[in-house]
Amino acid sequence: MLSRIDTPEKNWKFSFNDVKERAYWDDYMNAFEDTLNHTSTEHAPWHIIPADNKWFTRTAVADIIVEKLKSLKLSYPATSKEHRQHLLEAKTLLEREAA
Repeated sequence: MLSRIDTPEKNWKFSFNDVKERAYWDDYMNAFEDTLNHTSTEHAPWHIIPADNKWFTRTAVADIIVEKLKSLKLSYPATSKEHRQHLLEAKTLLEREAA
């Protein structure tokens, strides 16, 4: 908070109410932790991401997304023999148009 006061470019971030609310910091943190503990599930987990540095925040979020995508074991749908035959016919027609 002091840097918000001492740095003119950060003055807009400062609110005097924040100083008064600091007295309730422990209560806020307990409520925050209690909420996360009771709402985070294996199916829909919460991730606590530090936001002090944008580059780190973005990297942490990207890592979570990549890991989740990997765990889904996604793949392209299988092509039936009939669909494959249609593809080959379409390819022949398109190649004739190009010639």
